[in-house]
Amino acid sequence: MKPLAAFPAAARAGIRCLLCDIDDTLTLRGRLPATAYAALEAAQAAGLIVVPVTGRPAGWCDLIARIWPVDGVVGENGAFFYRYDPAGRRMIRRYWKSDAERAADRVKLEALAKTIPAAVPGAGVAADQPFRVADLAIDFAEDTGPLDDAAIAAIVAAFEAEGAEAKVSSIHVNGWFGAYDKLGMSGRMLRECFGIDIRTAAEQIVFVGDSPNDAPMFAAFPHAVGVANVAAFADRIAALPAYVTPSAGGAGFAELVATLLSARGATSAGGR
Repeated sequence: MKPLAAFPAAARAGIRCLLCDIDDTLTLRGRLPATAYAALEAAQAAGLIVVPVTGRPAGWCDLIARIWPVDGVVGENGAFFYRYDPAGRRMIRRYWKSDAERAADRVKLEALAKTIPAAVPGAGVAADQPFRVADLAIDFAEDTGPLDDAAIAAIVAAFEAEGAEAKVSSIHVNGWFGAYDKLGMSGRMLRECFGIDIRTAAEQIVFVGDSPNDAPMFAAFPHAVGVANVAAFADRIAALPAYVTPSAGGAGFAELVATLLSARGATSAGGR
């Protein structure tokens, strides 16, 4: 990973889309700092398409899409995207799987919600689970623990033994049934809502994250960025970002936005 200062100005000036993880990328020590929220607002005002891409639940994502200065949100590690249309006063919702498929998955996930915490001491169902529509989040570092690497691996193994996907964030292991991830749904949202093909426009997209479940995003975008705390997971991330910010969490995110907007010069206050 190169320092953020090595991100070429010409490449920064060509960025159209800013995709960002939330936990420990926008947040800092579990809170959303004003600097990070202001950076979201500044990025959108400057004409960037701004989309959080998170493992957080549908209930949170509905609020984020409605109230935050963003152009939509991908949630539950790619299970859906939400985009609020203020002119039409409606929420656009797209899911990877049908209602019936998600209902069938829920039966299996509810069984795992009982067996995994029983098998891994200290693990628990995440506090935000009631607001989820497609996955199961097992907490190892938000309201419990933090648990060690062996415990995290045991949680992952328990999901995989039942045929589920399992991805590790900085606080949860998220498990679901289905061949989707953050990258697949991000691509669908950008294509459907903005006419952007991530395969041909990858150079115009920045993703910023911090943890192992961000690996598909880091691999897809040549200008991907990690906030400084990504270093703690460096030996567990299949693909590392190209650049890393000086500071951790939301402070690092604000540094990234500042350097993107500085390269846009006079266009930084303009529309899209």
